[in-house]
Amino acid sequence: MKLLIMGGTTFVSKFTASYFLKKGHSVTVLNRGCREQVAGVTHLQADRLQLGNVLNGKVFDAVLDITAYTAEHVTALLDSDVTFGDYIFISSSAVYPETNPQPFSEDQPCGRNAVWGDYGTNKLAAEQVLQERCPHAYILRPPYFYGLFENLYREAFAFDCAMQGRPFYLPGDGDMKLQFFHVADLCRFIEILLAKHPTDRIFNVGNPATVTVKEWVALCYEMAGKAPAFVKVDKQKHIPQRDYFCFHDYEYVLDVSKQCVLMPDTLPLTDGLREEFVWYRENPDSVYFRKPYMAYIDAHLA
Repeated sequence: MKLLIMGGTTFVSKFTASYFLKKGHSVTVLNRGCREQVAGVTHLQADRLQLGNVLNGKVFDAVLDITAYTAEHVTALLDSDVTFGDYIFISSSAVYPETNPQPFSEDQPCGRNAVWGDYGTNKLAAEQVLQERCPHAYILRPPYFYGLFENLYREAFAFDCAMQGRPFYLPGDGDMKLQFFHVADLCRFIEILLAKHPTDRIFNVGNPATVTVKEWVALCYEMAGKAPAFVKVDKQKHIPQRDYFCFHDYEYVLDVSKQCVLMPDTLPLTDGLREEFVWYRENPDSVYFRKPYMAYIDAHLA
């Protein structure tokens, strides 16, 4: 297939470009050219809000839109002179208000989420304009992504704590649940959509099973051959969780039963974390959104 991937140089879009190249597809990426491109792609250099004529006359079997965060991002692409078959947009679980009953399902009303703020409302606006202009498009709503090329300081933070032999400062009892989705499983599901063209257009995607924060940290330490010594941070003291920990104080679960009908299995979290740890140990500089969690802990909690 001829695929256009919006992005292609950072985490999810970079992995997606690499994945479909290895599967033998023709992959074109559109980005500003600020970072190294995946070897083998065709690169179209442009800001997606200032496309000019870079897409004029181009024809693709599918657009994989990883980097649209606003309605303007989608509109600019649809207003360009590009021809495509399928359109798959990676949205977010942040489009569900935190007040909705859980697990969140695709038929629930969407709206502002107080935790995610403008990020969620902008993603929802992008969904809405896409549905109006391109009703055959597919919309995927994931929880937390993880895997190769991760550029956020999440797993890497826990890995660093483990490799440095640090105790781990745990929010409360560590029983807050997290839901993950490996980037390889995202690509597998995209392949299924492109092959089967299901009639449903919106899918929650993610691992069917959740994991507690404490379990997740223990797995990250296990990848480094360590066992964590936990220090409980009392939530009653109202210490901002994001100052010392890499996830918001917000628990949610997605209903992914529609996904599981099409793709019953997902990569076990242990396997995905093991692969990510090996990659991170060899590519520590690839995680460039590092937050000073350790400095805060040493100054205020230790």
